[in-house]
Amino acid sequence: MKLNPFERIDDLLTDGLKIIQNEKEFCFSLDAVLLAHFVHVRRNDSGLDLGTGTGVIPLLLARHVREMHAIEINAVTADLARRNAEMNGLAKKIVVRQADYRHLHEFYPAQSADFVVANPPYRPIAHGDVNKIDGVAMARHEITASLEDVVMAARYALKFHGRFAMVHLPERLAEIMVEMDKNSIIPKKLRFVQPKREKTPNMVLIEGIAGGAKGGLKVDTPLVVHNDDGSYKDELLRYYYPDAAGGTHWQKSDNASN
Repeated sequence: MKLNPFERIDDLLTDGLKIIQNEKEFCFSLDAVLLAHFVHVRRNDSGLDLGTGTGVIPLLLARHVREMHAIEINAVTADLARRNAEMNGLAKKIVVRQADYRHLHEFYPAQSADFVVANPPYRPIAHGDVNKIDGVAMARHEITASLEDVVMAARYALKFHGRFAMVHLPERLAEIMVEMDKNSIIPKKLRFVQPKREKTPNMVLIEGIAGGAKGGLKVDTPLVVHNDDGSYKDELLRYYYPDAAGGTHWQKSDNASN
């Protein structure tokens, strides 16, 4: 695969997957990997990734589902996502579109997805230092899409009882719950992520069901990323080093809660 300036190839350490990233653009991090392992998937599912970036989540999920659709507004990273699918032999399973998911109805059929995933910008534009690199700024701050936008897009795309999974900041959990409720997505599973056991959570993973019955929220034990010595916990080793850790761990379900 020919690389352009500022591009590099990284190893995803699972299923022989590799990913091209551009050092001048937003590069994926742990939150995307955690989300890919958190969402429940079925072999015959058609999934949608809102704001895919370089396409890491579709790469990690493609071999576990029927097909993945990926939307990315940034032309540079959308091109990378397409090339990543091709490089890994997954171009027939991953469909990448460079587009704005706030206008999803213009190019994607309603109620078409069995599940939707999103690793959206975490911070409102008025909060935090905005990165001077445009692509990084769009990935971190709500410049092109708000929390409300991403939940509305997910609800439009989901089939009845389809699943929406997202990773976000714990301090915005109340807002997330409100937006999901407004769009008739009922939270069913919640997990906080802690850097170490004595640290407070810095991420939250949440999954809801479109049109599901209210109640029955399952709060999992926190996912602790690092041991006291800084090494990865066993669960994280299974994500990043499946061959060395006795096999990867995917959230598969024949019957999602509703």
